[in-house]
Order: sequence, then C-alpha cells, then structure tokens
Amino acid sequence: MAARWPEAELPLFADGKRVNDPERALQLVATEARGCTRCDLYKHAIQTVFGEGPANASLMLVGEQPGDQEDLAGRPFVGPAGSVLDQALHTAGIDRSQVYVTNAVKHFKTEPRGKRRIHKKPDTSEIDICRWWLDHELEIVQPAIVVALGATAARALTRRPLTINANRGRLIELPGRRQGVITVHPSYLLRLQDERDKRREFDLLVKDLRFAASAAAEARA
Repeated sequence: MAARWPEAELPLFADGKRVNDPERALQLVATEARGCTRCDLYKHAIQTVFGEGPANASLMLVGEQPGDQEDLAGRPFVGPAGSVLDQALHTAGIDRSQVYVTNAVKHFKTEPRGKRRIHKKPDTSEIDICRWWLDHELEIVQPAIVVALGATAARALTRRPLTINANRGRLIELPGRRQGVITVHPSYLLRLQDERDKRREFDLLVKDLRFAASAAAEARA
C-alpha cells in the first residue's frame, strides 16, 4: 500500500526507524505494544489487546478497555458488548471489517472477585499513559471520523471530560484537526433492565453510528 502522507509524519518506533507503509506500521506498533509496561495494568492482564481493522479505514471506533473475553482472545469487542456493537453496526449498514476498532486502554483492568474477574474502570492517569498507543493508531490510520464509545474514550480523545448526552448527535473537534462523534459504550445497553430502555438506547446508538459513517463518507468524497 502506498503511503498517504510523507514518511516523516509516520510514527517513530523503538528502533529509531519510520515505516512508509501504514499496514506495516500498524503491525509494528501492535507488536511493540505487546510488551507494554507503561502502567501497572499489564501485571494483572493476560495480554495487550491492540486495535484491528484496515489501515485506511475512514471510520475508527474507540471503546474504553478490553473486557474479560477480549483479554482472553486478544481482540477488541468480541465479548457481550462486542455482540451489541456488531448488531448496531449491522443495523446501521456499516461493515465492521471496514472499520478500525480499538480501545483507549489496551489492558483489561480487573478486580478479582472469587474466581471471576470483574471489570474496573481505568483512572485518568491510566487513560493518559495509554494514549501513547491510541495516538499512534490515529496517526497511522488517519480516520475521517473517530467515534468515542463512552466517557472514557471521549476523555482519551478530547483530553477532557465530556457529557455524552450533551454532545452526541454532532461533530466534535478533536486534537490534531480531527473530527469525532460521541455516543454510549455498547456495554451500557447490557446494564439496562427495562426492554423499552434497551430498545431506545440501541436505536440512538445506531443513529449515532449512521451519522458518523455519513460524515466519514462525506469527508472522504
């Protein structure tokens, strides 16, 4: 694949080299991330869960962190929340294979409870430290639109706390002259007890994804 920007703008890797091929650059960053010890989360996680998807994707989805199933599989959004996301993408008419999917934090932050590993929300310092990897993904993929799935992703992308409901349904300016869309994390729907609430929130998630996809298509036209 030909580079879509000057080689000097591609990420600098640990060996001091730049790679003038986005696909290869993503592979190298992912490989480097496997040994990440930038914060203490690696001590209790099975593995780093890096993003996946085309290096030229016009749409990037950013979640919070891998969950138990993602930590086991080494892939983002393959657990219950991933199933909700897949359904929402399908309903919105978006092919997941054409979307780059990742998380703000690359290790599963867990709180042991008996034999179970319970999800624990990453704190601000962990989000900020792990931005090293997210920034590399953004620089390589150069998505037209970045979707923040939940408050943690919004914090990672904007560098400040944002309220989801007050900012969804519109384009948000992100650092690096990027544009983003904010919506709920799919796991939010799993926590809802009332079926009508689930249906309403699912429809809103689909609406946000359609809006993001439309904006991305327009930006790349």
